[in-house]
Amino acid sequence: MTKRRRRGTGTKTPKKDGGAAGRVEDSQASPARTGPAPDPAATAGGGPCEDSGPGIATAEVLRRAVALHEAGRLHEAMPLYRRILDVEPDNPDALQAAGTVAFQLGDVDQAVELLSAAIAAKPDLAGAHNNLGLIFEAAGQLDEAEAAYRRTVEIEPGFGGAHNNLGNVLKALGRYDEALAAFGRALEIDPDDPEVHCNLGTLLAAVGRLGDAEAAFGRALEIAPGFAGAHCSHGNVLQLLGRLGDAEAAYRRALDIEPGIAMAHNNLGNVLEKTARRDEAEAAYRRAIGIKPDYASAHNNLGVTLQELSRLDEAEAAYRQALEIQPDYVGAHCNLGNVLLKRSNPSAALKACDACLAIDPANREAIVFKAIALDELGRRGAARVLVDFDRFIRQVRITAPAGFDDLDAFNEALARHVRAHPARSFERSARLIGIQTEDLLVEPKGPVAALEVIIRGAVEDYLRSLPADPDHPFCANPPGRWQLDVWAIVLEAQGLIASHIHPPAWLSGVYYVKVPDITRAPGEDRAGWIEFGRPPPEFPCTVEPEVRMFRPEEGLMLLFPSYFYHRAVPFETPERRISISFDVLPVD
Repeated sequence: MTKRRRRGTGTKTPKKDGGAAGRVEDSQASPARTGPAPDPAATAGGGPCEDSGPGIATAEVLRRAVALHEAGRLHEAMPLYRRILDVEPDNPDALQAAGTVAFQLGDVDQAVELLSAAIAAKPDLAGAHNNLGLIFEAAGQLDEAEAAYRRTVEIEPGFGGAHNNLGNVLKALGRYDEALAAFGRALEIDPDDPEVHCNLGTLLAAVGRLGDAEAAFGRALEIAPGFAGAHCSHGNVLQLLGRLGDAEAAYRRALDIEPGIAMAHNNLGNVLEKTARRDEAEAAYRRAIGIKPDYASAHNNLGVTLQELSRLDEAEAAYRQALEIQPDYVGAHCNLGNVLLKRSNPSAALKACDACLAIDPANREAIVFKAIALDELGRRGAARVLVDFDRFIRQVRITAPAGFDDLDAFNEALARHVRAHPARSFERSARLIGIQTEDLLVEPKGPVAALEVIIRGAVEDYLRSLPADPDHPFCANPPGRWQLDVWAIVLEAQGLIASHIHPPAWLSGVYYVKVPDITRAPGEDRAGWIEFGRPPPEFPCTVEPEVRMFRPEEGLMLLFPSYFYHRAVPFETPERRISISFDVLPVD
């Protein structure tokens, strides 16, 4: 299915959940696997011979320690492992087990010491290498963790948990193909391991294979219906697929099983926010914070909902709380700048935007919020540097591509394709009143294939001609790799495209397919024209903004930075206004 993308925002900053790409927290990963518990019979051989009293005592102590360890009674197991080590200080299995307990009790230094001693005593002790990998992973030393897990599976190729752990680390390192192979190997060893299916699902979601991710979570839940983490992660994928009702049900099922999953409450709040059930969303975010008071994402998301409820002072407090917890939280800095502008505090908003840009110099929302703040502070020259119409808006007039008699024939073919597009819907919102299609680059493209070639050429020309200016956040951060998102909008009488921006994109553009005659009417109304530079009315600006207007013409393409606010001036006519918009999306 085609995923619907919200392409433009007016006044609301999208939620940014702890660095996740979308509006959901990163999928709930399954726990990493510790090494296997020692085999008491195998461990006793290091001491006195079987028929002597001390040997029997050591074996019995080990059995009791393992039983307590497996029962989770760690504080009782540890003294018994220590008793064994008092007798046999180089016993590798007891060292490994004691190191594992130390790690589980939070004593990392002791855990490293014990596990390292176990490896020194027995270099091919797979469990000790695996558990040392867990410690490195928890400390963020991912390269060391990878090496430890690779040594584990080299010693014991059939250790499925270690392949699973290796996959999680490779995913965290962004080496997705290798992670996929690691999870695949873990499933070859145990095809019915629900945790590996769940971790595979998080990886598939990360690379955009949402259908395959949904199938992986489905398999995990088929094996283990009570797996709360898999329900939560399944909800994340369903949310990204736009199936908000199903996502809500998945989060609620996760919480029925395990009410204390803060992430599930947070992401349930995101679904409720998207469906405008804001009182319920607020309650969900507050439950997440109640479980995890230092949950920066939930504080930020609560701020967005409070802002939507016009409780701006509370929203500001929520963003500041998120930043107290996580000072480098880009989304919270940007949201704080947004709400401060709406609270008519441009000086504080400017500080928030600068803090955001110090961390993320290419942040499109922070750039335009900074420009608004500068304008409100009477610093129009500085604002114009950021929003420079003459420098950054490019006009391109195209000619008919091969296969079409003339430009009129090409535009008519595009208009027919748009009108007949199977994925189009009428939208009535504060941003748009009109018909909008889904992605026009999905086959069959028809005449859009020729337009795509023209757009790509225009973007490449724009990139080549971009001035070298390392001090300008737009010029200094062009995408090395990019992809296109292309869609169409059809407006009729009383249609609306309100002032908005396209923050996920670096560059945006529009091509005019069909333009009503009223756009050529004399006078200053300029009905149907495109206007740049006017913030939405929700910003209580006291300074009249500097704007630039362009008359749409069939065959005209405009390219502009995605952070430039733009709108279509309303018009009254039965004629259609058909435009094809596009975003240039950076690819990491």
